[in-house]
Amino acid sequence: MTYTDLIVTAAGRLRKSGLDSPQREARLLMSLASELTTSELILAGDRYPAASIADKFELMVSRRGAREPFQHIAGSASFSGLEFISDARALVPRADSEVVVETALRLLPDRPGVSVADLGTGSGCLLVAMLVNRPEARGVGVEADPLAASLARENIDRHGLGARGSVSIQSWGDWAGWDDVDLVISNPPYIRTGVLSTLEPEVQRHDPLAALDGGADGLDAYREIAALARRYLKPGTPLVLEIGFDQKADVRNILSGAGMVNIDSCPDLSGNDRVVWAIQPRS
Repeated sequence: MTYTDLIVTAAGRLRKSGLDSPQREARLLMSLASELTTSELILAGDRYPAASIADKFELMVSRRGAREPFQHIAGSASFSGLEFISDARALVPRADSEVVVETALRLLPDRPGVSVADLGTGSGCLLVAMLVNRPEARGVGVEADPLAASLARENIDRHGLGARGSVSIQSWGDWAGWDDVDLVISNPPYIRTGVLSTLEPEVQRHDPLAALDGGADGLDAYREIAALARRYLKPGTPLVLEIGFDQKADVRNILSGAGMVNIDSCPDLSGNDRVVWAIQPRS
């Protein structure tokens, strides 16, 4: 079979697996397998690939047909214009979260030596994006899962940030650095427990459950973070949180009830509520 034949056949299989863009995904998988660009694949359409390429492509298509995330097959994911190692150790970095970083960058004090903490850092994408955009800043990812922490460390090193970024393997409740940072950012678990079984197979089967399950109402992590922040953050320190599309009012109320001030929010590029932030009061 030619390159074109293989791609068309794979697209049919992926369509039956329930994927929304099977033709596009088949082309991308062939690009990975062959190490050819999209343009090069078009020119090579009538050619016959080497058996090693066809075999590699077949394995990739089988994995994607089983609804393994494309990013896991590729081994990387794009986020905020950066490439991150991506695998089953942590959530796949998603474009919706980029607005959380953009908000945090606006709120981070503009002075040398500022520090950032990323609670539940996972892949480390939020922390790395912050540090890349603020070369004078340092930061720590707080992560209770040793596997996720190892992935975050790999991504910190991948971007040459080892001198400014670190990972602390512990829960945010045990972490003792609350009063030593100038901003806290987090994408905590916020999916309602009862909704987990309805999620896409890529999420259900391949994302760590602990990074998804936010409890019965999806708000357990926000209550814990808000209470800890109010107790330990330095006065004037911003707290920036990613939220689910229908959680803005609840999270704002949690932060207000904890005594945080200057509470505000903004949507992502799709128009869904995505980030809520607050400030530790000065008295």
